[in-house]
Amino acid sequence: MAEEFIDPREVEWHPRRAGSLVGHEEAEARLLQACQSEKLHHAWLISGSRGIGKATLAYRFAKFLLQNRDSSQVKAHSRLHTAPESHVFRQVAAGAHPDLLVIQRAVDQRAKRLKTVIPVEDAREAQGFFARTSASGGWRVAIVDAADDLNSESANALLKVIEEPPRKSVFLIVCHQPGRLLRTIRSRCLKLELGNLRGDQTVEVLRGLPSDALAGESHALRQAVDLSRGSPGKALELLGSQGAAAFAEFLKREKRSAATAVEVAAAFSGRETAEDYFIFCDLLVDWIAEQARTAGLAGDGAALAAAHDDINSSLRQADALNLDRRQTVTDALMRLEEALRAS
Repeated sequence: MAEEFIDPREVEWHPRRAGSLVGHEEAEARLLQACQSEKLHHAWLISGSRGIGKATLAYRFAKFLLQNRDSSQVKAHSRLHTAPESHVFRQVAAGAHPDLLVIQRAVDQRAKRLKTVIPVEDAREAQGFFARTSASGGWRVAIVDAADDLNSESANALLKVIEEPPRKSVFLIVCHQPGRLLRTIRSRCLKLELGNLRGDQTVEVLRGLPSDALAGESHALRQAVDLSRGSPGKALELLGSQGAAAFAEFLKREKRSAATAVEVAAAFSGRETAEDYFIFCDLLVDWIAEQARTAGLAGDGAALAAAHDDINSSLRQADALNLDRRQTVTDALMRLEEALRAS
């Protein structure tokens, strides 16, 4: 019998288990105020960069609604806090609360990975969920994490429920790139756009995670925080990554020559470097985009903008065609050097 693929969200830290929220005070206050007004809108679009706490806020609000079923309970609070020892908190943390539906990518046991999209049949679960009576007589909450994973069919299936919301129902829709979400869904949501965290807030989030890798003050942790640009999720991904280390080495080199390109690219010479390669590519492409924007404001960004497009294309093509990663990174850094000289 083939070994069962274990959902990584069940073995790694997950936002549903978070007992606190760092930053995003304005967004939290807005949700609380809307709840206390007794005119809570039925659909909220929580947007912002990946890994900054959008899902954590969504689960935090869901716990609060499920814990506080009437207005007198809600008005007694000054923040969206639910005690970790409460029954509701433990149920949500275990993914077992009957009045909470989470719409997310499912496990593909055949391919031994998460599915690439949220299929229409999963989105349609919301119709049956909201057709049922609340198990506790209070709110029913659906979290979509993330809406970026919906395809056109599943987005339209979700829209049908959002258009005709049942009483005491709330949709919390997490989205990284809301501009790509179905316009008709966006138009029916109140928007909560979250900003990236400060560096000290990012460290605070990481220190609160149950991970041995985060124990103690380390250069690797500071480097990951700096490269994450205010995204604890990104920092966690970068921590201990050879791809992040290679990019940090690239940034340290004042002289970006052919020799530098070869030395930095040496980190991607093995077959097992795929994950590090993707991390390096994302960091590099984002950095070039920022340099191009800065140069563009000074009226001289054409060369870097063209290099950004060329390099982004070549890096992605190398993965699709299974080309040599070390040579691809070398060529990309050489192309970047040409653009920097032209600028």
